[in-house]
Amino acid sequence: MHAPNEIRHKKPAYPIGARLSEFLRSIDRGQRLPVAYHDLLRHDGLMAQHDAQGRETLWTTVMPRPAEMEDLHERLVHLYQLIVADGRMVDHLRVASIDFCAFGNSQPFRIKILNQLNDNHDYYYIKQADASRVYGLELEHMLSPNRINYLVDGATLVEEHIIGVPGDDFIREPARYGGHLNPVRLSKEFVKFNERCFARLLGDMRAYNFVVDVIQDFDQVQYRLRSIDFDQQSHEGRHRIYLPQFYKENLPYVQFARKHIDNDSARQYSNEELALLRKRYRLSQARIEELLEVMATDKISTQAHVHQLAAELAGFHGVAALGACQSMGQLLGRHLKLHLGLE
Repeated sequence: MHAPNEIRHKKPAYPIGARLSEFLRSIDRGQRLPVAYHDLLRHDGLMAQHDAQGRETLWTTVMPRPAEMEDLHERLVHLYQLIVADGRMVDHLRVASIDFCAFGNSQPFRIKILNQLNDNHDYYYIKQADASRVYGLELEHMLSPNRINYLVDGATLVEEHIIGVPGDDFIREPARYGGHLNPVRLSKEFVKFNERCFARLLGDMRAYNFVVDVIQDFDQVQYRLRSIDFDQQSHEGRHRIYLPQFYKENLPYVQFARKHIDNDSARQYSNEELALLRKRYRLSQARIEELLEVMATDKISTQAHVHQLAAELAGFHGVAALGACQSMGQLLGRHLKLHLGLE
């Protein structure tokens, strides 16, 4: 038997359709970019990368063709300036490395940008565009406490780097990162993260698909859990896929929270996040509803998944009419309003 929240098949990439492209252009997310994903596929080879213990990682170093390197690096710096500074150019940035990861749906290239004046560096990612991921990124921007920069040009998606400690690494030694461990605040944030994912139907939030941002707060620390993988936005048919608490990879977080907060506190934190989600929804209501209208006409899942999730959410909310939804966009729109108490 399959686990209740096991994702059984690799999700296909869904193309960016005309209506989504138009929406992205209207909010300055869609524009012509100086580098396309396929440009980076032309290279002279890949070199394995190893971690501090000498083990091969999922990333490889790209060796560009010498004749194309200077031009490619100039365009990659220009692209970085587009994503972080609306294209305002400076002369002291250069490309330090280009890495590639064949693992995962988007098969990303990771670009490391170095500031030659102070040796500070930053990253960004160039990926194969996928409509599911774009919907996920935009919903993250509007409904989470985080803001995120990304750009789309045809089959190319460019994303900024999201800073944080991988969730699976963090929970093994939480006291190691950023000052004195505050177990109640970490538990509270996991409850709130669980609520955010379910409200906007973001799936596959296993510990290695989110990061923990540790923020100093006077003599204590605060935590923010941030999604870094948006491929499973409104795709799977089982509603538990959208609840991080049910993944075996997140069991250490669940056990940690159970140890440090009681059920009444968990309900309080859940209600607090729902209140914040309602405020975020109202603040961006016109843009959210325009996106959901586009999403309602788009294909980002199978009809079998749509029907299964519609039936499960109809039971969850006790609203039989949910079962009649014919697309993930329709379903998300109704679920979101019902879950947030907006209808």
